[in-house]
Amino acid sequence: MCGIIGVISQKDNVAPQIMAGLRLLEYRGYDSAGLAVLDASGTIRRARAAGKLAALAERLNQNPLSGSTGVGHTRWATHGAATEVNAHPLATDQVAVVHNGIIENFQELKTELMARGRKFESQTDTEVIVQLMSQKLTEGLDPFAATQAVLSRLDGAFALVFLFAGQPNLLIGARRGSPLAIGYGDGTMCLGSDALAVGPLSDRVSYLDDDDWVVITATEAVVRDRQGQTVKRPIVALDPLVSVSLGKSGYRHYMRKEILEQPQVVGDTLRSLLDPQKGRLTLDFPFDLHKTPRLGLVGCGTSYYAAQVARHFLETLAKIPTDLEVASEFRYRKPVLTPGGSFIFISQSGETADTLAALRYCRDQGQNVISLVNVPGSSIEREANGRLLTKAGPEFGVASTKTFAAQLILLTALAVVLGARRGLIDQKEESRLTRLLLEAPALMAEALSLDEEIKTLAKTLIAPARDVLYLGRGTSYALALEGALKLKELSYIHAEGYASGELKHGPIALVDESVPVIFLAPSDDYFPKTVSNLEEVRARGGQVVFVGDAEGANKIKGELAGRLVLPYADPLIAPLVYAVAAQLLAYHAAVFKGTDVDQPRNLAKSVTVE
Repeated sequence: MCGIIGVISQKDNVAPQIMAGLRLLEYRGYDSAGLAVLDASGTIRRARAAGKLAALAERLNQNPLSGSTGVGHTRWATHGAATEVNAHPLATDQVAVVHNGIIENFQELKTELMARGRKFESQTDTEVIVQLMSQKLTEGLDPFAATQAVLSRLDGAFALVFLFAGQPNLLIGARRGSPLAIGYGDGTMCLGSDALAVGPLSDRVSYLDDDDWVVITATEAVVRDRQGQTVKRPIVALDPLVSVSLGKSGYRHYMRKEILEQPQVVGDTLRSLLDPQKGRLTLDFPFDLHKTPRLGLVGCGTSYYAAQVARHFLETLAKIPTDLEVASEFRYRKPVLTPGGSFIFISQSGETADTLAALRYCRDQGQNVISLVNVPGSSIEREANGRLLTKAGPEFGVASTKTFAAQLILLTALAVVLGARRGLIDQKEESRLTRLLLEAPALMAEALSLDEEIKTLAKTLIAPARDVLYLGRGTSYALALEGALKLKELSYIHAEGYASGELKHGPIALVDESVPVIFLAPSDDYFPKTVSNLEEVRARGGQVVFVGDAEGANKIKGELAGRLVLPYADPLIAPLVYAVAAQLLAYHAAVFKGTDVDQPRNLAKSVTVE
């Protein structure tokens, strides 16, 4: 997770303004930092430094830069080590770029560009952007046509700002998945990763939608959509000192913003584990986790459901006997523990009281204890002797969304790593599974693009209901539980998640024409059985809502109350894609019912007491 900023001013040297913005963005990453400006001749001048922002400030004190147009970046390293050569802005003599996000197809683009004679200096995925842009400019395209051509070739999530040599009154920004804000000031315009960065230079702010790109000068911003059509985005007054709405990036709710951040969050978490040179996932502990005779997963609420998905992969890929425990029950049960066993304690805040108590019990019993949290320095992380950290960033919505996704990708990656270390996955299969994990952010972004369809389902079927059933098999059973939990939390509609195979053991008695029954049915080994359950519900007049991919949808004949076709995803990453649909369904149902989405009644974000 990186911070980016771009500034154009009619009257000021922008280098100090960019540095001020970078200080507000440093929480997003401080492995390295850099700044580029156009000097009086229109030439790109750069300063970069590894380490925290202070190192860049010292370099600028020694060799100041001056210009009326510039870009800056503070980095959290993904591709390539935290070195000066990998620091942004990445540049040629024609263009400089700052980038927040992940370019999934960078290797393909790099191979293509090298074949055309392009020379690469860094180990970053970002350099393919600047080289591709330079190639398009060399071919005679102007900056606007070149931007459209470049954006059409990029796969993944990104926020970008381009600085062009010889163009002192021009910056171009673009976003897909990663946030980018436009700041409107008095003779100064800017772009930044969030409103906090542009606030000191602006009194109004606007936020780009996914696949928007924007041309800014010192006096105006022109926003275009993916097709190049000019569009208007709301411009709102900005209080740069204090405003709760700043953290919502222009969205109505924190939860909405956090759902949309998930492709970036999953990518950031995954890339923190990836050795880009070897193409392998790496996880290190102060003990040999792959040799553990038994593994336990402990969590509460959403974290527990993430663990339920993970158990499936830990047992199928790594063949480790894995127990699943609700922390509030486990801590009082006085369980018998396997000597030499290990436990993973999962908590967004790292402060969940029951989970912390369970950790202490296991630690006192001589177990290896591993934390999986989103807050470094939290109690659970400090008290563990092995640590896993998600890269979700602050989450303000009480109902966890992006932290759930980050937990899922991290636990799934752990299963792949352990399977390889235990000799159950050869190098070829390990590479295949790693590539599948890297596909997850793009597929999640595809699922997010179905927002309007999901909104319609929520309005017509879910929001009016009094009771809703979610059904699934395998990992989709855990997603059924999570989907039902989200709907209960947000809309106060009674919802239950069940294993589809349990339908005839009681829940089918609840089915009638007033009850929506949501089947989470990816095309996997369980699909034929799930279809049988679907037909049983349909025969009894239930309102069947099918959630699956195109292959599965084509096998469901006849009329349904609702049908949502998601992109196909391998079973390894399908839970991440289907979680997006479940979250949006609950979100929109709650909005239609008028409940408090971000702060549902009776709930708190972090449960630090029993």
